[in-house]
Amino acid sequence: MTSTTTSTTTSTTAVIGATGKTGRRIADLLDERGQTTRRLARGTSPAFDWEQPEGWARALEGVEGLYAAYVPDLAVPGADDDIARLIEVARGAGVRRVVLLSGRGEDGARACEELVLNAPGIAGTVVRASWFTQNFTEGMLRGAVATGVLAMPAGDVREPFIDVDDIAAVAVEALTGDGYAGRVLEVTGPESLTFAEVASLLSTATGREIVYVPVTFDEFFAAVAEEDGPEVATMLTELCREVLDGRNEAATATVGEVLGRPAREVRTVLAEASFAGA
Repeated sequence: MTSTTTSTTTSTTAVIGATGKTGRRIADLLDERGQTTRRLARGTSPAFDWEQPEGWARALEGVEGLYAAYVPDLAVPGADDDIARLIEVARGAGVRRVVLLSGRGEDGARACEELVLNAPGIAGTVVRASWFTQNFTEGMLRGAVATGVLAMPAGDVREPFIDVDDIAAVAVEALTGDGYAGRVLEVTGPESLTFAEVASLLSTATGREIVYVPVTFDEFFAAVAEEDGPEVATMLTELCREVLDGRNEAATATVGEVLGRPAREVRTVLAEASFAGA
């Protein structure tokens, strides 16, 4: 379904995580549409910090629409408590529409999704996304691309990697268009690829050989723990263990249904990416 009706009011839409991969793109798209946009992050004024809920009410004052990207991940213990508090504060501030970014295949995120979808007085939408293609170009795997070795506990599992620009465009439709309240928009790219196939595409895009090395979950944990500490390693290892089991291999048609155009292919996104310094 392509949205043909968009908001023409001057209401304010806030973007939590406005310096992140999805948030900054969403804020830019809202600006391009002439929307009044409030970018929220730890360093903005007003600031929004998930660990400092006492500042949330001020950050959301006068806001009607809200996009939320939760850090570190909706599947971590305690995330549902934070989302429940966010909904309470948002309702008190007069927010009428909330779009929540969620992860495809993450059972632990479902409680958070339900809180948004069933919030009284709020039109809630969940954008449930597959793995970001931009994880290879500006995210957690950029460093691996720089070394030429992509080591992941994924075996030969296929994943329909999605362009973050497509996620942002879908989220903006949900924030500004009609017909999305109470819906889960499960978005993926148009094709499912193995990490080995992505490594081949990365080799073409960078002009350097990038190889995929399948590792065990224990090996992955040890490598991440050495770089980022055991807490981050535990979160990422368990997330990979859950979502890289084949449950997410099928692609969806949601991007095309919402935007009226096909989702962008991995090869296209990588070809346009800048790998300077990587």
